[in-house]
Amino acid sequence: MAEQSVLVIGGGISGLTAAIETAEAGYDVFIVERNPYLGGRVAQLNKYFPKLCPPVCGLELNFRRIKENARIKFFTLAEVTGISGSEGNYDVTVKVNPRYVNDKCVGCDACAQACPAERPNEFNFGMDKTKAAYLPFEQAFPFKYVIDANYCKGDCGKACKEACKYDAIDLDMKPETINLKVGAIVVATGWNLYDATKMDNLGFGKVKNVITNMMMERLAAPNGPTQGKILRPSDGKPAKNVAFVQCAGSRDENHLPYCSYICCMASLKQVTYLREQYPDSKAEIFYIDIRTPGRYEQFYWKVKDDANVKLTKGKVARITEDLETRDVIVEAEDVLTGKKIKRTFDMVVLATGMEPAAKQSNIPVISLTQDGFMVQSSQKGGIFAVGTVKSPVDVQRSVQDATGAAVKSIQTVRR
Repeated sequence: MAEQSVLVIGGGISGLTAAIETAEAGYDVFIVERNPYLGGRVAQLNKYFPKLCPPVCGLELNFRRIKENARIKFFTLAEVTGISGSEGNYDVTVKVNPRYVNDKCVGCDACAQACPAERPNEFNFGMDKTKAAYLPFEQAFPFKYVIDANYCKGDCGKACKEACKYDAIDLDMKPETINLKVGAIVVATGWNLYDATKMDNLGFGKVKNVITNMMMERLAAPNGPTQGKILRPSDGKPAKNVAFVQCAGSRDENHLPYCSYICCMASLKQVTYLREQYPDSKAEIFYIDIRTPGRYEQFYWKVKDDANVKLTKGKVARITEDLETRDVIVEAEDVLTGKKIKRTFDMVVLATGMEPAAKQSNIPVISLTQDGFMVQSSQKGGIFAVGTVKSPVDVQRSVQDATGAAVKSIQTVRR
């Protein structure tokens, strides 16, 4: 029965977990993901807590479970455009955008090699480029190329089509509309980085060597734009003296009034990336409060006890640039001494806040707070929010929450 199916909106770690747990309990699941791949933000990390292992470890296991389970069907480059009905009997409209590459693709890279156009690589936050015909990342699932029509203009696609030996390029693909009937809906739309250009004093977008925390993840990742070398963007030199600025947009009534939860741990983790790669490197963390939820306090102590790591309690007032050297100048107040300080660094990493993606998703029938988080208590029956849709959380809590949503979805469709 169609009413025994569950829709999962979002193919990040929360959505994948909810989908797999539901399907393995014997129910059909549809995953709708706006990106051309599954994995969400986790796929962009270098390492994640608590094991500090590459995300491909957990993602590969989940991808295999999806491939082996006929009850799971997923749509990438897709978005939900309509929801009607009630608990146990929802009608959902999904728009699937064209990929211009069909299921015959074997990932041979011939189309990308022949493609004459380039595009900014959003997977690496624009720090490098790909061809307009591209594979999102090396372990992408589905392992299938995609052609970006925004950059593939005119006869650009013709070169890709001629280069493909498998007839996998289909330039005539059109948007499709799919209608689904489901009994329950899991909203797992994840999160976006807060727009760091809105914080004029912190220099992002104006000072070349000021980057965000997620850009730092990509720099440190072996499959990132620098093959894992932490190099500053302006000249490719090793960044060995780095400042980390906490609460960049978070806990600020002019930006995000809440704590983004993951930022302190992310910065502490990224300090270890720097220190492990360059033994002579130095790091300074400018913070309001260091928050390490649960059992992560010992990790904080480990970083704090490193003689080459300095923690300065105080909010950064201004970040500017030495136009000759491209070094970054940080001006801040040291709250503990009461002194104003001015220091120079190779690079600055902003611990940019977490903003719920539901704020921009325009999913019908869900209610949001002023900050964009979904209010579970005000939802219609059979619709469940998971992970960062409800509040800022880390990977571990997102997975736990998704398992709970799977149980609730199963209870709904069985009623």
